[in-house]
Amino acid sequence: MPPLPVISGLPRRHFLLAAGLMGLAEAGPAYALPPKVLQFPRDFGSHPDFKTEWWYITGHATSGAREFGFQLTFFRSRVEAAQGMASKFAARQLIFAHAAITDVQGNKLWHDQRIAREGFDIATASPQGMSIKLRDWTLQSNGNTHSANLPATDFALKLQLTDTQPVLLQGNRGLSRKGPDVKQASYYYSLPQLATRGTLQIKNQTFEVTGKAWLDHEWSQEVLHPSAVGWDWIGMNLDDGSALTAFRLRDKEGNAIWDGGSFRPAKGEAYSFSRGEVVFSPQRRWKSPLSKASYPVEWIVRTPADFYTVRAVIDNQELDSRQSTGAIYWEGLSELIDSNGKRVGRGYLEMTGYAAVLRM
Repeated sequence: MPPLPVISGLPRRHFLLAAGLMGLAEAGPAYALPPKVLQFPRDFGSHPDFKTEWWYITGHATSGAREFGFQLTFFRSRVEAAQGMASKFAARQLIFAHAAITDVQGNKLWHDQRIAREGFDIATASPQGMSIKLRDWTLQSNGNTHSANLPATDFALKLQLTDTQPVLLQGNRGLSRKGPDVKQASYYYSLPQLATRGTLQIKNQTFEVTGKAWLDHEWSQEVLHPSAVGWDWIGMNLDDGSALTAFRLRDKEGNAIWDGGSFRPAKGEAYSFSRGEVVFSPQRRWKSPLSKASYPVEWIVRTPADFYTVRAVIDNQELDSRQSTGAIYWEGLSELIDSNGKRVGRGYLEMTGYAAVLRM
């Protein structure tokens, strides 16, 4: 559940781009999303009539004794002010992207970002299937295999991710509530336990890696309640093949406005958590020298599946994305430990709204 593009928070050059050089109008009214049957491979693709959409991949990989986390996200944002413009240069859709590698042994996070208006073969997001391009960054699907190629500044990702399990529909068969108002919802599915292989490059070193990844895809008209300042989210691949999602949206006092998630065993049906079944309790904090934000880098997360400890592999996994989505947030590789103290999986923890209130 990555932080969404914040048009009003972008640098001036991006604000003008989003506004089509004519001033940004108010977005169209949000509405309650109806239940629907998601259809694949169509719903792997873009949904340009919706305000916001993202494809989000996180994972853990190894190369010999070296251990890495990786993250890549493509965002699409519909600009209502430009929808009626006839010009081919009108910024009707914006495409953003983030990429990051956590080098565990090197105790360092590498991060880069991109932004462009859709069109002219520079930035595209196909509505027919998962095929996204932002300059030289790409994410594409061919059957049950997904390919990501993101050459970035000082690092690069080139990965193949293969389905090992069926699609996991989050919420009510793919309709995921995100707040007390019915309009605060998204269509949301996941592909956990993706078998991963490929290369990670850092500076002049190239690592052949294997591991596991997690893909989330969401699209919506409105997600955040007006009193929400941000969210906490985990997506965890368990070693036994199970998959755990948990999240909460919180207010400025740190209280949960809404919570949810799911647990699917390696063999069996998924259980979607109801409101109030997920509780995040911070245990240890780390203060960022960049933003001065204080992030809980260790949590106890209570779910119907178990009481888990979620612990960051390294503390400093804060991302500064002010040149694209306009936010500073924490997102990084973390361990999942069960109530018996056994490490049972790895995945990603994301925390937004700690450096500043998240604006969408």
